[in-house]
Amino acid sequence: MKLTHLFLSLTICMTASSQCFAEKFIAPNHRHISYIGRVSTTDTEAHFSFPGVQIRTVFKGDEISMKIKPDCGFFMVEIDEMPPFKVESPKNDSIIKLAQRLPKGEHQLTITYVNEGLDLRPIFKGFILPNNGSLKKANLPKRKIEFIGNSITCGYGVEGENEKCGFEYSTENQYLSYAAITARNLDAQCFVVARSGIGVYRNYNDDPNGDKLKMPEIYPYTQFGGTGEKWDFKNYKPHVVCINLGTNDTSTEPYDTNLLYDNYLRFYKMVRSNYPKAKIVLLTGPMLGAGSKALNELKNTLNKIKEIAQDPLLYRLDFTPEDGSMGYGSDYHPSKKRQAFMAEELTAFLSELMGW
Repeated sequence: MKLTHLFLSLTICMTASSQCFAEKFIAPNHRHISYIGRVSTTDTEAHFSFPGVQIRTVFKGDEISMKIKPDCGFFMVEIDEMPPFKVESPKNDSIIKLAQRLPKGEHQLTITYVNEGLDLRPIFKGFILPNNGSLKKANLPKRKIEFIGNSITCGYGVEGENEKCGFEYSTENQYLSYAAITARNLDAQCFVVARSGIGVYRNYNDDPNGDKLKMPEIYPYTQFGGTGEKWDFKNYKPHVVCINLGTNDTSTEPYDTNLLYDNYLRFYKMVRSNYPKAKIVLLTGPMLGAGSKALNELKNTLNKIKEIAQDPLLYRLDFTPEDGSMGYGSDYHPSKKRQAFMAEELTAFLSELMGW
């Protein structure tokens, strides 16, 4: 049976007690389920690979579960005003119980995928409610921000103990990134296109003459990889776009500042062509170090683009460079404290810029 906008009743029988409980399955394309982020939705599955994708709804009932592809990473869950909590997709099960024994009435639900899904390839397959439960469409924030970035925007290692820790999906948490925190501070939607190691002309420590699969090549697509379904930019029109790229291009020697400029300018023009009315902010991240040659050359590149573009809706912001005073996350990435500090800087900047 086709699952389009249907509630399917599932009967789960408890053999020991011979007692049966009716449950209701709700398909991922139901009209009362909203997504923020690049998602491909069919009758039975919602596919996504960028971090920060959100699933939002309002449910009526005292419990709710979600059906997910096994072993596909971690999610942050927010229900009403309760503290957010993190869940992991089971390795050998597709059902995650999100809440039970809730008070009667309606409950706001937001689920955020906090990992990079390139290898994990998460799939959301729907919700399970009690038979008397139901959904209602959530009211999404009116303000819209798009964040384009690298590992910093992904929240790489933000929950790592220190700089000696390597990458683990369990310590990557986009929900704790400056981008997600800024969006929550400003009551805005957080739409993320980001990948660790990505650059505008070359990726981390790759060919100094440039890479084929960099941000300008993956940006037009719904899923990471530069192939497949093209993203329809009419689906999301941000009020402001924050681009935090260039760290990986310049992180290791040698690199070519001319290629950096040419490709960054090309990418800026691509973003502008898709969002002619949005404000665009070019950011420098904190990881290159205060006074470093790489940071100075990246700043000069972005300033030159702003000057050449003659775009009244183009802006610049430099995050405070990392100095270790707030500790480090995995592989010298921003710690939880540093990400929160970055969010303070960006929140103040956007609040004034946008009048929010």
